[in-house]
Amino acid sequence: MPYDPSERWREYHVTPRYLAGSTFTGDPALRPLLDVGWKLTHDEMGNVYANAPDQTVRLGYLPEGNDDALWKITAYSDPFAMPRWLVTFQDSTPTEIVQDFTTALAAAYNEGPDSYLYYGNGYLAALDAGTPLAAAGWSHRYGAADISFESPDGLAEVHLRRNRLDHTAEMAGHQERWLILAGPPGNQWYATASSFTPECLVAAMNSALIDPAPVIRYGEDLRRLPPQATATPVRPPVPTPLDVRRAQAANARSTVAPSPAGAQPFIPAPRPPSAPQVPRPGHSR
Repeated sequence: MPYDPSERWREYHVTPRYLAGSTFTGDPALRPLLDVGWKLTHDEMGNVYANAPDQTVRLGYLPEGNDDALWKITAYSDPFAMPRWLVTFQDSTPTEIVQDFTTALAAAYNEGPDSYLYYGNGYLAALDAGTPLAAAGWSHRYGAADISFESPDGLAEVHLRRNRLDHTAEMAGHQERWLILAGPPGNQWYATASSFTPECLVAAMNSALIDPAPVIRYGEDLRRLPPQATATPVRPPVPTPLDVRRAQAANARSTVAPSPAGAQPFIPAPRPPSAPQVPRPGHSR
């Protein structure tokens, strides 16, 4: 849909959500963690960090980071050791997908370490995290090095690496167990998850990717959408009968001026009788 400058603030429903792009604000994805007591800090460059109360999980929102991974989430079985797992989202990732992940992370954190630190080791168990993709009709292919899932429109894919990976390289962001790629060629975003990421969190990433619910974007965002995305204007809600009655009552109150206290009603003076009209020449009554 072409961009119309006069409708820059008009709301649109965009589908599929993996083509909607980022909203360029981290607040929606940070909120689930702040709601369960995580602490927010920031550095002098504008990067934001959310830390779990026990310091075992840390999220970074890094607009001034040293690469294009806008979001980095790490978990630690020992706060002084190398992270146990790492999840990243590139800067063009739709914010709603990150928000679904942090919502799942907040729930897992409340359940305890077994949910957010462990149960990410088994390869067969990891394959179960791809079940939402298969259930949504994504095709899959078993290769020598990975298992790949592809969306019906061919514009999103998920890869599960089958080969042995180096943990240090994974924590440095050089390798990944799970890789999500979405968007047309030349306009893709990515997300990654390392080997020990709990299956429930990987499944949350995949479920967020395939969620059919549209996301809200504004008129000025349409310039950044790929042509394969669908943008439908959001219609104003139809007023209910109660809304109509309330509006009518409000209008009546606003158009009838109240009388001052003690004021007497105005009674117009009687008109004097009008003189009889004399017919004009040439005009018959």
